[in-house]
Amino acid sequence: QIVATTPLLEGLDGVEKMSKSKNNYIGITEAPEVMYRKVMQISDEIMWRYYELLTDLSLEQIAEKKRQVASSAVHPMDCKHELAHTIVAGFHSEDAADQGGATFKKVVQQGQVPEDMPEFDLPDETRDGSIVRIDKVLRAVGLCKSGGEANRKLKEGAVDVNGERCQEMSYELPAGARELVIRMGKKWARVRL
Repeated sequence: QIVATTPLLEGLDGVEKMSKSKNNYIGITEAPEVMYRKVMQISDEIMWRYYELLTDLSLEQIAEKKRQVASSAVHPMDCKHELAHTIVAGFHSEDAADQGGATFKKVVQQGQVPEDMPEFDLPDETRDGSIVRIDKVLRAVGLCKSGGEANRKLKEGAVDVNGERCQEMSYELPAGARELVIRMGKKWARVRL
């Protein structure tokens, strides 16, 4: 007896199966720019698995793409952009995929501030007069899962506040500041004061 099995798709980490509980998933109802960015996060190696399971390309066409990348005729990043566009267009539209790609290039590759980042009010417990505890803010808005991770990211220089690198836990608010635009890696948050 032959039993057909449905192949499992690895998540963004390339190891575990895609799962919301492991936070390594691409949601089919997520905004086009979010889906696009998440596809661009996957490794070059796992990209081919996504091509096999999530596009209409034949195995021969995918093998040809692999050969082109292996011979340096095509950059893997170009293949990933094509994959991201195909996936977003499949769940949204061609226009949405174009917009997702444009947003990715603007925000991630050129470092510009995204217009649609999540917004939060500054939690009272993170502020003492003109001093804000950035490590606590990172945790409160969900950019970090723990205080330890927040401290580590600050020390590594992975956090920008209002366009400036921030490596200290305590941040002195500039006079008249009304918001903090925080970037940690590819994640952003706008915090209203």
